[in-house]
Amino acid sequence: MDRKLRVGVLGATGMVGQRFISLLENHPWYEVVTVAASPRSAGKSYEEAVAGRWKMAAPMPEAVKKLTVMDVNEVEKVASTVDFVFSAVDMTKDQIRAIEEAYARTETPVVSNNSAHRWTPDVPMVIPEVNPEHFQVIAAQKKRLGTERGFIAVKPNCSIQSYAPALAAWREFEPYEVVATTYQAISGAGKTFQDWPEMVENIIPYIGGEEEKSEQEPLRILGRVENGEIVKAAEPVITCQCIRVPVLDGHTAAVFVKFRKKVTKEELVEKLVSFHGLPQELKLPSAPAQFIQYMEEDDRPQVKLDVDFEKGMGISIGRLREDTVYDWKFVGLSHNTVRGAAGGAILCAELLTAQGYISAK
Repeated sequence: MDRKLRVGVLGATGMVGQRFISLLENHPWYEVVTVAASPRSAGKSYEEAVAGRWKMAAPMPEAVKKLTVMDVNEVEKVASTVDFVFSAVDMTKDQIRAIEEAYARTETPVVSNNSAHRWTPDVPMVIPEVNPEHFQVIAAQKKRLGTERGFIAVKPNCSIQSYAPALAAWREFEPYEVVATTYQAISGAGKTFQDWPEMVENIIPYIGGEEEKSEQEPLRILGRVENGEIVKAAEPVITCQCIRVPVLDGHTAAVFVKFRKKVTKEELVEKLVSFHGLPQELKLPSAPAQFIQYMEEDDRPQVKLDVDFEKGMGISIGRLREDTVYDWKFVGLSHNTVRGAAGGAILCAELLTAQGYISAK
């Protein structure tokens, strides 16, 4: 492309917003030119607005420090400065739906980390390696919104990234029943140990709304496009428990699967390690060269050792073995704020750019 696309980050001061800022530093296609947040941060420099609250391990990029934070509610003003936006706003679901549609109606594509539009029938919810064909519904969405280039696309919940890609890799063996337990990091709640000391040496066996998302969102990803809408798959039937654990970054899942077709461990592993998609074929900037790795060691994957596989954009699977009740069981690990949040959204944007959905205004 002739120049980098101008990017805005909505909700730029929160943890996921900060992760967007961090991951977009020196991006070959995109340049963050606008940061927007709540009115209480508006008018301050980004550095001032986030003072004492920068939660990334890497330092704040110099290029954004002096950007003046804009009021995210001034939709036309913010939209006029950018080619597209990433959304990580912290609002009610109704408010998020309204503001993301408002941005889309200004002919500004919105790539969202939020859950508000994940079940809007004509909004694609995409893991780029798994269901890029769902971007086809954007045409129907534009018709509904009355736009030519404005639309909303979303990425799925962070908790499913550690097992849904494996189910996608194994579709030909017809998984039909799944039991999953996710062990979720505190950064998934936008927290660190400094601001959530109650999580030190603790487990909380409840994360609001997370179990329904973990059971239903994989079915939408595995679904099909029909008459301009996403129709979710009927199988596999998934039941899930979601537990908050004292880990900063990295969601782990313990998963049991029943298959209709007889399958060997060797076949399952081969499907995992060979699984790839358009991001790999197109060599998109954020695409992991190896989407899923399989680890033979009995004690892997581990958060401390494996969460940053492929810079946090890869999935790690291990402990695949036959089960006495189900057919097979395994453990999966994904980085919840990279692949599971900002990084996954950036990869969606890259694929949308490569396919011509996102371009310079």
